[in-house]
Amino acid sequence: MKRRTLLQAALAAPALASIPRWAVAQQLPFDPQVNNWRTFELTSRVEIKSAGVTTVWIPLPSVESDYQDAQGNEWKTNAVRAMVVTDGNSGAKMLRAEWGSDEPKPWVEVTSRVATRNRKLNVAAATGAKLDAEERAYYLAATDYMPTDGIVRKTALEATKGAKTEMDKAKALYDWIVDNTFRDPKTIGCGRGDVKVMLETGNLGGKCADLNALYVAMARSVGLPARDVYGLRVAKSQFGYRSLGAGTENVTRAQHCRAEVFVNGRGWIPVDPADVRKVVLEEKPQPTTLQDPVVPEVRKNLFGAWEMNWLAYNDAHDVKLPGSSGEKLAFLMYPQAETGGKRVNPYAPDDFTYKLTAREIT
Repeated sequence: MKRRTLLQAALAAPALASIPRWAVAQQLPFDPQVNNWRTFELTSRVEIKSAGVTTVWIPLPSVESDYQDAQGNEWKTNAVRAMVVTDGNSGAKMLRAEWGSDEPKPWVEVTSRVATRNRKLNVAAATGAKLDAEERAYYLAATDYMPTDGIVRKTALEATKGAKTEMDKAKALYDWIVDNTFRDPKTIGCGRGDVKVMLETGNLGGKCADLNALYVAMARSVGLPARDVYGLRVAKSQFGYRSLGAGTENVTRAQHCRAEVFVNGRGWIPVDPADVRKVVLEEKPQPTTLQDPVVPEVRKNLFGAWEMNWLAYNDAHDVKLPGSSGEKLAFLMYPQAETGGKRVNPYAPDDFTYKLTAREIT
């Protein structure tokens, strides 16, 4: 941010505090630009009501890129053993901690340090970027929850009808998701990401793991490599959008996934149609529409840009937790646990307590 702009923002802050939250967004148009690195410290503390031998898996920031630098993890615990393990398929990292049946109150706390900076791509500029055959196949593959045939492909072909280039297809799919889905506040957590059920039932509501997964599946079905990136909001939006940031240092419920699509000659394009629908639902005291003044700048810029008040854990699908005898996860974005031979519901506060806190340290 230029010094003059920074000073203007600082002088305006007292006045902004007294006006409705939606007006803040109007005064600061949503337009992320590549900026200086910011460093955040994330602390994840987990406590379990033991029912026998217990194991916990805590997702760790694993993505290394031009927008994120994962700088390491430290932990303390009363576990018998704790170590960083990796999902062999995707490379997603997690801390695995283990306790014997004699420990009544297992606990573990891991602190991760991550540097991030905003992403902003000129989607019209040629870069010559290409994927090798192995990467391309991996990011075109179907998953258990994201098939790429049947109704998914049929819907994607209809959405991209008339699109001539890969970029045209990527943008057409983005617009289709924004225009045809909605954010459902009743959805538990970030959703399940079961895109076939969404299309077959005609219920196109959900949260980020549903709406962005639908984008990824549809993109893959028409030959565009794509991926979800699972992570966590760690700071307020610098543009004043309360719905697009973490309001406090307590980020326990701030999980959010985004999406990327690969266009030959352009590279990985950051997108986030789910957050457009989040602004429609949450930015004002009452839900609004895509035509409301708070929405168009977000819609325009979330095709090609991300504000990095968010950190990325991984892009893993169909995750088999290392050392677990339980079923695969559709994705890894929440702490997971097993005790007494049973998987613990991560949304069950009486059995599974965790708290995530984040602070900026630069």
